[in-house]
Amino acid sequence: MSHHILVVDDDPHIRELLSFALTKAGMRITQAADGEAAFAVIAADASTLPIDLIVLDINMPRLNGLDLCRRLRASSLPQADLPILFLSSRDDEIDRIVGIEVGGDDYVVKPFSPREVVARVGAILKRQNGSNGTAGASKQVVHRRLALDPEAWEARWDGTAVATTATEFQLLLLLASLPSRVFSRDAIIDRLHGPGFAVTDRTIDSHVRNLRAKFVQAGCSDLIETRAGIGYRIGACA
Repeated sequence: MSHHILVVDDDPHIRELLSFALTKAGMRITQAADGEAAFAVIAADASTLPIDLIVLDINMPRLNGLDLCRRLRASSLPQADLPILFLSSRDDEIDRIVGIEVGGDDYVVKPFSPREVVARVGAILKRQNGSNGTAGASKQVVHRRLALDPEAWEARWDGTAVATTATEFQLLLLLASLPSRVFSRDAIIDRLHGPGFAVTDRTIDSHVRNLRAKFVQAGCSDLIETRAGIGYRIGACA
C-alpha cells in the first residue's frame, strides 16, 4: 500500500507542486490549506486511512504549522506522533531549532526543489519503517530500565511509555543498541539520514534535548550522556 501524505500549505501552487511530485513517487496525497483544516483531516482519517506523514508549512493563517504541531503532539489522537516535515520561507537557524523542538522530524527551506522534499519524505518514512539500518533487528532492545520495541515503535522507561517522534525513536535506538559507543553528531546524521544529507549539528542537539525532557518527566534524568568535544552515548538509565 502506498504511503498517505498530508500536504498543508496556504499557497495552492505549492500544494499542487508537492502533490504532483509526491504522487509521481507513488504516494497518496491529501491537501489542507491551513492548520485547522489539517487537524480536522488527521482526526477524521485516524480511523479510516491513516496518514503516514505531514508536509507542513510553518507560516499559515488560522493555525500556523508550529501551533498545529504542538496541538497534535499534545492530543490523544492515535496519530499524535505522526512524522512532520516542516516547510518555511525563512532560513534562520532558530526557526529550524524551534521546529524540531516542538516535535518536527525535518525542515526544508523555501524555495525548495520538489525532489528534495520527496527525498526527505522518503528518508523519514524509511526511518519510520526501520529499513535504513538504524533499527537493526526487529526484537526489543533493553538497556537497564530503558526498553525499546522497534516493531511497535514504543519506548518505555521503567515500564512507563514515553511518546517519541520517528526521528527521536531512531536516535535513541541507535544509542541504546551500542551502549559502549560514543557517536559524533556527524555519525548520528549519517546513520539516521544517510551520508551527505544536509542536516545541521544543532538539529541533532535539539532531538537530544527533546528526548531528555520527555524522559525526565518519566523519571529518568540520565538518558543520554554528552561527551564534550566528541558526541553522545546512552546514559546510565539506572
